[in-house]
Amino acid sequence: MLKFYNREKETALLKKIEQQSMSTAQMTFVVGRRRIGKTSLLTSVFAEKQALYFFVEKKNETLLCEEFTEEIQSKLGVTIYGEMRSFKDIFGYLMELSKSRHFTLIIDEFQEFRKINPAIYSEMQNIWDKNKNESKINLILCGSVYSLMKQIFENSKEPLFGRATARLHLKPFDIPTLKEIMSDNYPRYTNEDLLAFYMVTGGVAKYVELLVEAKAFTMKKIVNEILSDNSLFLDEGRNVLIDEFGKDYGNYFSILMLIASSKTARAEMESIMNMDIGGFLDRLENEFGLITKVRPILAKPSGRNVKYRINDNFLNFWFRFIFKYRGAVEMSNFDYVKNIIQRDYQTYSGLILERYFREKLMETENLSTIGSYWESGNQNEIDIVALNEYENTAIIAEVKRNKDRINLNILQNRAGNLVKQLSGYTIEYRGLSMEDM
Repeated sequence: MLKFYNREKETALLKKIEQQSMSTAQMTFVVGRRRIGKTSLLTSVFAEKQALYFFVEKKNETLLCEEFTEEIQSKLGVTIYGEMRSFKDIFGYLMELSKSRHFTLIIDEFQEFRKINPAIYSEMQNIWDKNKNESKINLILCGSVYSLMKQIFENSKEPLFGRATARLHLKPFDIPTLKEIMSDNYPRYTNEDLLAFYMVTGGVAKYVELLVEAKAFTMKKIVNEILSDNSLFLDEGRNVLIDEFGKDYGNYFSILMLIASSKTARAEMESIMNMDIGGFLDRLENEFGLITKVRPILAKPSGRNVKYRINDNFLNFWFRFIFKYRGAVEMSNFDYVKNIIQRDYQTYSGLILERYFREKLMETENLSTIGSYWESGNQNEIDIVALNEYENTAIIAEVKRNKDRINLNILQNRAGNLVKQLSGYTIEYRGLSMEDM
């Protein structure tokens, strides 16, 4: 079992909210991608407290309510007479009970109620509004289908809109935490090992835990762990996203595979797929939060010079090497895929190294914006441009795996047009390589 890392801020926030709920009802919604560690965080923070944990499985509402009734009786030591056959009854009972005693109620996979009985959200709203002023409940609603959770709480047409008193978005582990995990479990790790670990896990708690348990800390061991017969990783991209996308998943998967394979411009993707993908790209970005539209730094927001990037390291890797070669994966011909990873590793990990340094600069420098730069036709590409617009300082950086391949004179020449746009700025040119990780 992985020890508990770096959730101090989130733990402090949850404890503060619990404190407030002793005098007035609180409703917190917690989001974060699947496997990020939401349930572990909540169960560890409330382990010593009076807390109910409801997991919303895809099953009949009456059967769910039987389970919830047992949980209430065993955790709160109350006796419930008669049957509670609907969630409305259960929630009404708990809101009434919370007027005379304080407790926490965690409802996990909250978005699944939509499939079981969509009326539950408006029933909850009604019960909440009537009872919240006298209640001392600490209600935590947790979900991993990002688009649905956002919709439930942030779409003004939904019954629970505006009811939440707090929101917590759980993010992956940051770079210092990944370094700490590597130091604790594999003290002699190299920068190459760190890059491979970051490239595949992206800091997602469950993937980190699986690799730590398998003692897979080098590139070779990590790839062997992922590409093995009963590996959880093989179906993982599908498992994480199928609920988000529903029946349209084929087109979404094709787009994500193209972006992961460096086909990052819309026109390029459309010519391969032979269809208009504007609506899909828009939903991938704004509804699902899976991709980001990237423009050259300082470009106008309406500029047409646009590329797309997958936000999640693991999904990027999965679409690039596992989904793309799913024929070989399904035949368990793992050596075929391992050879492709080896062939493309220098180029692919170089792109991930850029991502690593972008993240590292955001954590260590005082920046107002960070991005990359290129001119039309992909001319004069610059890997990282980081600005502090208040102090008028800029970092212009070239990222290469091998520091001997960095030439700052060439970088300065390439930056000519960009520097004109940054007049009045103090500019620092940097070369960043594996040695600087």
